[in-house]
Amino acid sequence: MSVVIVEDVHHTYGSGPTAVHALRGVSLEVAAGELVALRGRSGSGKTTLLNLIGGLDSTQQGRIAVDGRDLADMNETERLALRRDRIGFVFQSFGLIPILTAAENVGVPLRLRRTPPSEREERVALLLALVGLTDHAGQRPGELSGGQQQRVAVARALANRPALLIADEPTGQLDADTSLEVLRLLRAVVRDEGVTAIIATHDQQVLDVADRVLELGDGLITPARQESAKTA
Repeated sequence: MSVVIVEDVHHTYGSGPTAVHALRGVSLEVAAGELVALRGRSGSGKTTLLNLIGGLDSTQQGRIAVDGRDLADMNETERLALRRDRIGFVFQSFGLIPILTAAENVGVPLRLRRTPPSEREERVALLLALVGLTDHAGQRPGELSGGQQQRVAVARALANRPALLIADEPTGQLDADTSLEVLRLLRAVVRDEGVTAIIATHDQQVLDVADRVLELGDGLITPARQESAKTA
């Protein structure tokens, strides 16, 4: 079963001679439980594609379906519910709330869904253990390293048991060793939580963790760059 289906998607910014054609007919499918790395230089269209798949932007041409739902058939309220309940997001900038502890940050999505406190605390504890931060539950983001903050962000993205995890340059602010550590964590998360993941990155180390690597350039997926990765 495919969790993500993208069919002949085009997306353009602006019009006339200055128009930027970010996507020029992209098609791909991502199966349940698969980790796909989307690689390409800055400006290649990676973020545009992820924003469309995540329902943050609307498709201008083509079709996108996520978790069995066609995004074009959904109103904004339904898209909001999809993003809250079925899609987890991890960003380069971590996006943690500075005044909250690691545990409180992870629990934010559960609070938004009004999850009962006991269930919420159990889920937060499980996720912090999964990302190796049980001993840092009470620390605030400013007291954590960059790698630890990204681990908290990964745990938060998994709070509502999403079908799809979208990570946009999740290692962009990390050194090489920490980047590989976070990428391997994402690999383990896909396996242990049964999540499907798409990671946009220019990091060569994705080859060590991804099931497939897709090259995006000039708004097009290059099939020749699809390849099986080594097991992390």
